[in-house]
Amino acid sequence: MAASPVAARATPAWLREARRALLESGAVTGGPGHQGLMRSWQRSLDYGLASTGRVVDAPHASAAQLQRAQAAQRELMSHARPVMEFLFEQTRDSDSMVILADSQGMLLQALGDAHFVNRAERVALRPGAIWHEQWRGTNAIGTALAEQAAVVVHGGEHYLARNGFLTCTAAPIVDSSGRLLGVLDVSGDHRGYHPHTLGLVRSAARMIEHRLFDTRHAGGLRLRLHAQAEGIGTLTEMLLAVSPEGWIVGANAQALDQLGLRQADIGQIMVDRVLALDTDTLHGWCLRPSGAPRSIQLTDGHAVWARVEPGRQMPGRTPPSPKPTTVGHRDALAELESGDPLMQTAINRARCVLGKPIALLLQGETGVGKEVFARAVHASGPRRDAPWVAVNCAALPETLIEAELFGYRAGAFTGAHRDGAPGRIREAQGGTLFLDEIGDMPLAVQGRLLRVLQERQVTPLGGGKPVAVDFALICASHRRLREEMQAGRFREDLYYRINGLSLQLPALRERQDLPALTESMLARIAPGRAITLAPDLARAFAGHRWPGNLRQLQNALQTACALMADDETELGWTHLPDDLAEDLRADAPSKAVPDADADLRLQSDQLIARTVQACAGNLSDAARRLGISRNTLYRKLKTAAA
Repeated sequence: MAASPVAARATPAWLREARRALLESGAVTGGPGHQGLMRSWQRSLDYGLASTGRVVDAPHASAAQLQRAQAAQRELMSHARPVMEFLFEQTRDSDSMVILADSQGMLLQALGDAHFVNRAERVALRPGAIWHEQWRGTNAIGTALAEQAAVVVHGGEHYLARNGFLTCTAAPIVDSSGRLLGVLDVSGDHRGYHPHTLGLVRSAARMIEHRLFDTRHAGGLRLRLHAQAEGIGTLTEMLLAVSPEGWIVGANAQALDQLGLRQADIGQIMVDRVLALDTDTLHGWCLRPSGAPRSIQLTDGHAVWARVEPGRQMPGRTPPSPKPTTVGHRDALAELESGDPLMQTAINRARCVLGKPIALLLQGETGVGKEVFARAVHASGPRRDAPWVAVNCAALPETLIEAELFGYRAGAFTGAHRDGAPGRIREAQGGTLFLDEIGDMPLAVQGRLLRVLQERQVTPLGGGKPVAVDFALICASHRRLREEMQAGRFREDLYYRINGLSLQLPALRERQDLPALTESMLARIAPGRAITLAPDLARAFAGHRWPGNLRQLQNALQTACALMADDETELGWTHLPDDLAEDLRADAPSKAVPDADADLRLQSDQLIARTVQACAGNLSDAARRLGISRNTLYRKLKTAAA
């Protein structure tokens, strides 16, 4: 059976003989029809697992770690939950449970019959446990991840003998870009095995994939295809998402398989490479939508039925672009653009390393927004849908930072969770690890981190087999790490490992976009109220040093808005916290405050000059960044030069 690691159920006699040979010779042997099972048993053996005895070092997430993992998979869980409830209704009172696991094999949530749930917990089949093959051997969840196919693991087919009372069926969940998100599983008592469970779990996994597809591509054109008109709208339909320019930006597994596409083709080929029609024809259909399927030709000559569903982006179609690097929306880095040349330079340089194996080091004063910038880098890159894991190295006690980062085995230290923990580095698998205030990391921990970065493997405290890890690394510090290195407080070899690209984020007093920042913050703090600063207060803001930077400005505006009456729209001196008002007034005598109009003209001229300089004299690019027309920019430059 292609979808299962076992082509036919292994007989008890065959399993007894195979296990005896495993125990006696330490080798996996098998015959025709069981190659998939043997592959999984061989992987389990290579991981160093003993097929008999208790599992003493399998990691288990703490409550906080489970909560973070669930938060990282919020979209998957929200779409999976109703499907899981439906699946549970179909299997209720059958001594079984329905489980959702993430792409690392961590169990995120489960529904089940109370009696069986109690039995399952004895082998850690519960949320927070990790059922990757590396820790649990052959099992439906871990093996479905390894094989990337739907699998059944029944009774003695489990590598660990203690799991032999289970029968488990799992199917992978894949998003429209072809990325493996997790696994849906039904586990129960082995005496209740039914071959139809495989089809039920497969169908449920497809339901989740369809829900995710419709949500992620609600704004663009979607094509539903099937060889039969009646098949459109069913779980067997092919799904394609098409950008306004005609690029294929999403596809389900049926479309990839039946249209001869690869995962690597998503975002790289135009729809006319698959369908024998052009993008203009599709757009014409969108202008005259019809619920009835249309017969269309594929480029290989076969005919299929199609239903075209226009999205919100379709009426305002943009001209064709050479490649869909951004599809129909501003990314998170673009949202940080507010007209400051220094900040724009940092954003442009960060874009150059998106998706590349280059570590990013963010430096700047406390409060300049280093974590906000790092989050935007993650959200704008190809790992945006994978975990984001942030660790504040200054906030963790020195005695706990190693356990938090690298994880630990059960009993590794006093107070350790009895099942161990995977650690934050492994939680970042496939995504981004953000180490804030890395300059405060103890030297001993720096050495362990360097080894992880060099070997791309992490070993938990207390020993155990190293685990391969893959993550993008972003570090940040308010300390000048070069000076810390020269003083012997930061390892030189680690400094050059994390400093692939160093970006210095400007302090607020160095930025030229304070009015725009203030306006955007007020819009977020008090949406719909159109609050503005009094002119004299705006001038005082412009002359202040803001030692707490963006964080201080944000807190000040939040407090001021809370002190305003509901009918007020102008924020003045009376709304400020007393200490800030005192500091602003203290600044005033030492600063010449020009006329308001002249001050605004001066700020405008300086902003224009810096933006033109940042754009290397490209006036079209400068006008776009400033949000004005090119003619207006010419006029302002001429006036400033007069």
